[in-house]
Amino acid sequence: MLVLLLVLVLAWPVGLLIWANGQIQHVTALSDASPTPGTTYLLAGSDSREGSHLTDSTEGQRADTIMLLTAPESGTPSLISLPRDTFVEIPGYGPNKLNAAYSFGGPELLVQTVEQLTGITVDHFVEIGMGGVADLVDAVGGVELCLDYDVDDADSHLEWEAGCHPADGETALAFARMRHADPLGDIGRNQRQQQVIKAISAKVATPSLLVRPGDQVALIDAGLGAVLVSDETGIIDLGRMALTFRSVMQDGVHGSPPISDLDYRPGGVGSTVLLDSERGPAFWQAVSDGIVTEADLQEY
Repeated sequence: MLVLLLVLVLAWPVGLLIWANGQIQHVTALSDASPTPGTTYLLAGSDSREGSHLTDSTEGQRADTIMLLTAPESGTPSLISLPRDTFVEIPGYGPNKLNAAYSFGGPELLVQTVEQLTGITVDHFVEIGMGGVADLVDAVGGVELCLDYDVDDADSHLEWEAGCHPADGETALAFARMRHADPLGDIGRNQRQQQVIKAISAKVATPSLLVRPGDQVALIDAGLGAVLVSDETGIIDLGRMALTFRSVMQDGVHGSPPISDLDYRPGGVGSTVLLDSERGPAFWQAVSDGIVTEADLQEY
């Protein structure tokens, strides 16, 4: 998700573009669904422990964070966080939580499930591993994050005193991961993840960084080392995605889709998040058309 930092690539010579493009790792992810207007990126934050600061016993890999970034043909860009526990129909597997799609069939099945849920075709898939979050934060010299309550969470290892504090990479990662100690669970985590994105984006926008090529290379290297993208996606696509990110944070819309139940228990899969089936179709159409507003998002 934090690959927005690659916007720096656009501000430096062609040689860096060529170098960066060669560092990208690719994966088969996209479906053969008919294109929808605009350009849509599916961003997945993998909770694989490989390359991260975490030392817990979790094995395997799941989509811990799922966001849909949309640049419509005209109108308002948006960044919509899909709770990982969203109750969905997974093609070929039936009803389950959204992040189970990644566990069952990797990026391809996650893309298909999101497309079926939203009616929007994914043009680019971008996955970033946990370790990349910490590396990117450290690469920009840390960020300031805010939370209005104390936290001592054993799962994420986040220890936080209410207020705003500077955070290094490891702390920012814990800040983005924590959910069991959050009154809003996954929704609160989505909000904090977007806060981390915004904080890093602000640090990257510092004009002095544009004349420090060594720091740019280090930053790009930190980001690309943890990034996996769809086969059809290149460095220019990531640059365009970064510009869309910046536009969303400046004057776009970001938040969660309409939700009808934060603790929906259909049986067999535990507690899930049930999206609002009545408001959903119009909401996703508004996202695609670029007419979505803050009033359309879930309120808390």
